[in-house]
Amino acid sequence: MRQAGRYLPEFQEVRKEHSFFEVCQTPELACEVTLQPIRRFALDAAIIFSDILVVPQALGMQVDMVPGKGPSFPEPLAEPSDLEKLKKDVVASKDLKYVMDAITLTRHKLEGKCPLIGFSGAPWTLMSYMVEGGGSVTQSKAKRWLYVFPEASHQLLQLLTDVIVDYLVQQVMAGAQLLQLFESHAGVLGSAMFSKFALPYLRQISTRVKKNLEDQGCTPVPMVIFGKDAHHSMEELAESGYEVVGVDWTIKPQRARRMVGPSLTLQGNLDPCALYASNDDIGRYVKDMLQKFGTQRYIANLGHGMYPDMDPDHLKAFIDAVHMYSEDINANN
Repeated sequence: MRQAGRYLPEFQEVRKEHSFFEVCQTPELACEVTLQPIRRFALDAAIIFSDILVVPQALGMQVDMVPGKGPSFPEPLAEPSDLEKLKKDVVASKDLKYVMDAITLTRHKLEGKCPLIGFSGAPWTLMSYMVEGGGSVTQSKAKRWLYVFPEASHQLLQLLTDVIVDYLVQQVMAGAQLLQLFESHAGVLGSAMFSKFALPYLRQISTRVKKNLEDQGCTPVPMVIFGKDAHHSMEELAESGYEVVGVDWTIKPQRARRMVGPSLTLQGNLDPCALYASNDDIGRYVKDMLQKFGTQRYIANLGHGMYPDMDPDHLKAFIDAVHMYSEDINANN
């Protein structure tokens, strides 16, 4: 979770010279900040440096990254008629070419040291940003659309789905070896609304991405679905066509395993704020987490992203503890 990014001093040095989206849109810079954590830590994978909001940008919306505030849309979608302003013929290989170029360059620079992960935001999460105009605790403007403009909401979600499918396929063609889909705003929906406005599109994406890759002679790659606070729909997520289900830090590992079953891989779920603790305490938290998840069909990770003021040495303590305790547990099984 956010392996490349704000918590590294070397990343901050890059940001002093370049804006956030300039880094995303310049393959050499995106490659550099992707590789920074790989140089520093014994990580098992790299995740390409980008942002989920490059998709709304490709659709023609302006997105600014405001210091101290986060993403901001000067002209969010207010009414269904605003959908007419969106670009309907997005071609990922052209409109998001800089992401593919960054993936290809990074894949070469990694020289096989570890796999490279590509990603996208999921349709509902992207829609909520596009309607809210930025971050929101309640997502009330976006949820209003679902209740007041259900047909327009489905139209927008389908448009986003079509773009995301193409985008993820092109990432694999460019060299990504695993894909992750972030439904970061799953928790603001109840199970009924999630089943109506999120799940059908998540299922479409997993099915269509794999089929499109096969049709182009490519072997489909594993796909991860991460639905933050999606406790109400874990069983449904487990049946939506993804090989890995990511879980946040608010769900018990044993419950997550019962809900998704034994055949899928789980990813998560240490509370990111645990990295503020001492290294010894971090080790204890990791040991407890691994014992509860087990080491099989499991990817040890945080339950969400890191924060800018976190000490990179505490991340190292987390990674070292994962390796040490997982080896101990395996040796004793």
